[in-house]
Amino acid sequence: MKITNALQKLGVTNPLIYGCMGLGGGWNQNPVSKDDIRQANEVIDRALESGFQLFDHADIYTFGKAEQVFGEVLKSRPELKEQMVLQSKCGIRFDAGTTPKRYDFSKEWISSSVEGILERLNIEHLPILLLHRPDVLMDVEEVAEVFSELQKQGKVGQLGVSNMSANQMQQLQSKMKSPLVANQLEMSLSKLDWLEQSILNNVGNAPGHSFTTGTIEYCQSQDVQIQAWGSMSQGLFSGRNVNDESQAVQQTAEKVCRIAAEKETSTEAVILAWLMKHPANVMPVVGTTNIDRIKAAAQATKIELSRDQWYELYVSARGEELP
Repeated sequence: MKITNALQKLGVTNPLIYGCMGLGGGWNQNPVSKDDIRQANEVIDRALESGFQLFDHADIYTFGKAEQVFGEVLKSRPELKEQMVLQSKCGIRFDAGTTPKRYDFSKEWISSSVEGILERLNIEHLPILLLHRPDVLMDVEEVAEVFSELQKQGKVGQLGVSNMSANQMQQLQSKMKSPLVANQLEMSLSKLDWLEQSILNNVGNAPGHSFTTGTIEYCQSQDVQIQAWGSMSQGLFSGRNVNDESQAVQQTAEKVCRIAAEKETSTEAVILAWLMKHPANVMPVVGTTNIDRIKAAAQATKIELSRDQWYELYVSARGEELP
């Protein structure tokens, strides 16, 4: 698959992204422990050994501890910085007692968020910053202004988004001096709306879907790198017990196992290769902290599914034949 020029210039050649949401000891207020740091070292080492180059963070992951523990690793082993490219996300604010959970793309919040990200990760420059979820109160000129300032200060390299539609990206891009380089979306063999929005075009009585039409196509035409979060469906097709799941899920899991056996690879590799087969050049985010599953996922870069195999899994997962 092709990786966009913007990411290639940063040295990213591997289409798999390691997602760091599981680091830091869990979604609680416990401080980072020695065991958390040990786990982070092991996970980072295995990911690097398996070929991962781009590491994905967000300022909210395990309430900031995912970045903090990652930063502790980089502090003790600064040579690792030369072997990876980092990205992080900002814009989600949790319930603060008097205010609800909300999204904030204000100049003040983005600026302070970047400062926090840099401090926790123990770095001076963040190659890629993603805006985490669309803020309906977003002032695009304000976002463009603060990003330009952060870029001039050398704190941030490129800007991308997450969970945004084509129209939202176009609106933001209209005020940006630099191109948006990435859009991170939920995409997997169990989350098919990104495909259904094309398949169900002009189909009478078709069921609804929650993916904005044209987003994938816009990203392709504008050389925006699509990144898929939730790419492994939490093990749904690669080892999890599916006896209580739907017939479609059970049949798809069986097909994944059969194809994995035929190709002498892992089930994780098959479901990730399925994503990467799409011409949108999807980069899956692999978020497991299981050392063996990281290695298993890395095998996805060594196989390619045929068109027949791709459609076999797609139709099976959607649970009914195509219109």
